[in-house]
Amino acid sequence: MRGEILGAERRRFWHDDDKLEIVMSVCVDGASVTQVAQRHEIRRQQIYAWRHDLKKKGLWSPEGGALFYPMDIPVQVTVPAPQLPVPEAPPPTAIELRLRGDRYLHFDSTLDPAALTRLIRAVDAA
Repeated sequence: MRGEILGAERRRFWHDDDKLEIVMSVCVDGASVTQVAQRHEIRRQQIYAWRHDLKKKGLWSPEGGALFYPMDIPVQVTVPAPQLPVPEAPPPTAIELRLRGDRYLHFDSTLDPAALTRLIRAVDAA
């Protein structure tokens, strides 16, 4: 049996800043945890463990790692108010009102009711 010695086992030390950068690179440009782990030559589980540790230290939060993607949404400068249909007023109608004492009052249907009441009282009092 023949054995080959390739060298000393390498054990790397990662600073919190480096861990945070790696954890934050997940989902950037669609990168998965597996792809990020392969890129940095670590195991996927290591990224999950770093997330947990950084979260406990208060250095990373899932909300803080939110990503915003650009979207093409047309923006309206002014939002027009909805136009409610204006009901058409009926054309004015001529009205003839017969009062006591053979008096007649002629007025338009658009006359304000309060003004009509005052007018009737004035004619009645005369």
